[in-house]
Amino acid sequence: MFNRTTLLILVAALAAGLGLWAARAYFGSPAANRPELQSVRLFDAPREIPPFSLRQSDGTQLISGELKGHWTLVFLGFTHCPDICPTTLAELAQAQKQWEPLPEARRPRVLFVSVDPDRDTPMKIGGYAHAFHRDTLAATADLPALEAFAKSLSLVFMKVPPAEGAPADQYSVDHSAAIAVLDPQGRMAGVIPPPLQPKAIAADMITLTQASTK
Repeated sequence: MFNRTTLLILVAALAAGLGLWAARAYFGSPAANRPELQSVRLFDAPREIPPFSLRQSDGTQLISGELKGHWTLVFLGFTHCPDICPTTLAELAQAQKQWEPLPEARRPRVLFVSVDPDRDTPMKIGGYAHAFHRDTLAATADLPALEAFAKSLSLVFMKVPPAEGAPADQYSVDHSAAIAVLDPQGRMAGVIPPPLQPKAIAADMITLTQASTK
């Protein structure tokens, strides 16, 4: 089992690796061909994500192919999260409001994935996510599926036992604060590291959406 120190080391190593990995842009090496981005760090080349199946808030399955056609921001969290999750979803909602003028068929999407399946039902995460922005997608799955999905995005999470003497259901979940960026082909194309800047994120996603349709 991971302990919290191990998790923090993994997150630190991941952040360092992503910083190096994102040294070159997704749209080719010549600087003239690169969109000017502020918050999104694109990888040298996008990578395919293994097939996955999550359950959405309306009870339907969310599978790999359904994320195609849009740029998608994926954030891991849980509804009992006291700070990072509500703050991140509120910041993403600010960005979503700024790209609402884009055509719905191409508009970037936000996907909130709960990594606390024991407490977060599909209906619960739907209500939670939609309270921040009506367009936010919400999904979860059983633990093995969530672990595989998170790993495919180079994200991590770990259940933290409750304090001594506290009820068993008063545990927390440590998880990556970074946001995975998926391209319109459903591949992982980059990452948005914290701290988040809603205006910059919105500008970047609008730029990427417009560039990918040229």
